[in-house]
Amino acid sequence: MPARIFLIRHGVTECNKRRRYCGCRDVPLSRQGRLQAERLGERLRHTAFDDIYSSDRKRALETARIAFGGRRIKRLKGLREINFGIFEGLTHRQILKRYPEVYTRWLADPFSCRIPRGERLADFGARVVAAVECIASCHHGEYVAVVCHGGAISMVVSALRKRKDFWGYIPDSTGVTVLEYKNGKGKLKLFNCTKHLEFRGHNT
Repeated sequence: MPARIFLIRHGVTECNKRRRYCGCRDVPLSRQGRLQAERLGERLRHTAFDDIYSSDRKRALETARIAFGGRRIKRLKGLREINFGIFEGLTHRQILKRYPEVYTRWLADPFSCRIPRGERLADFGARVVAAVECIASCHHGEYVAVVCHGGAISMVVSALRKRKDFWGYIPDSTGVTVLEYKNGKGKLKLFNCTKHLEFRGHNT
């Protein structure tokens, strides 16, 4: 039986709203993000998860705790977002003003351009893929929720689809992506489903 992994992006933060790069910064959910997590919990309340994992960053842990109530949450550093180095905490406009050359190169090809003092995209991808594959290998035939970050989910999905596309698979806040792993191989079954946010004013 395959392991069924529900990858869930955390709820929205004030940094997200202001379009700030906050990869390794430990920021909490906004009020809207907490409402999104509540809606997520309502959607998933009938899914019998065998285990729940989360990045150890506040925004992911808070999402998991709200959505899954009193369930035990296993924290994994390997699920953290990428470290954006000198871009951390800055908006797109601020980065373009301070670091125009490196920012332009990074936006055009993030796989070949490393942000100063940041994490190489290849290293980041290897880290999060290894974390998810490790979880899957420990939960044959089980349902597992994994709350983490947009960039992390994008790297896992792009690896499964054998593409180098950091921007193409970043889900919405609390978007649900479902993977199935069997015999060490993963399949994408659902991507970025946000039906729990429809018509409720909690989407981003």
